[in-house]
Amino acid sequence: LVRINGLDTPHWQEDVRVAVAAGADGIRIAKCESAADIRQVEHAVEQAEAEFGMEPGRTLLMAALESPKGVLNSYEICCASNRMLGIALSGGDFRKCMQVSPTRDGIEMAAARGHMVLTARAAGVQCFEVADNHRMGFDGKSVINPKQVPIVHEIFAPTEQEIAAAERIVRAVQEQAAQGIGVFTIDGKMIDVAFLPGAARTIALAKACGIYKGEL
Repeated sequence: LVRINGLDTPHWQEDVRVAVAAGADGIRIAKCESAADIRQVEHAVEQAEAEFGMEPGRTLLMAALESPKGVLNSYEICCASNRMLGIALSGGDFRKCMQVSPTRDGIEMAAARGHMVLTARAAGVQCFEVADNHRMGFDGKSVINPKQVPIVHEIFAPTEQEIAAAERIVRAVQEQAAQGIGVFTIDGKMIDVAFLPGAARTIALAKACGIYKGEL
């Protein structure tokens, strides 16, 4: 993903052209505050894809929310385009807007993070942060330094125990469903078909991370 200059600068249009021409997977929109911002960048991306002979629709969009207004408008931002990959919170700028300083437990970011992950889930896109945020349901973390990549992978990749549990659920659902059984137990816990999407997602994520060694 290529982070373009802010839409309040004269540089972002050329950033989009260069990124699309180079075959970037997506554009990260800095200081995004509204659905109109998304549509403005989308129009520029469409023009660049046509100009450089790229497949229409191949370049995805990601919004960096850096202000209270952006966070509050996160649902409409997520729904503004079919190209939307996800949203992320830029903590430094957000804290400045909120006139707060970083804390060890991140309490000053809790409200924004909770709102964002709810809107992202409702809109069906991904939400990016780290550590405690993984437990809140976030999908990943935006980084600009390659040294940060290993720890992000470590935090967000499924554990061996999670993968094994997911495999048991998928196999059990398949076997029990074939026998017409809808509710059963695994490791002493009640399981039904509602657990299947989560288990399948865990296995898909393990495959994407290159750590899956099973046969599903």
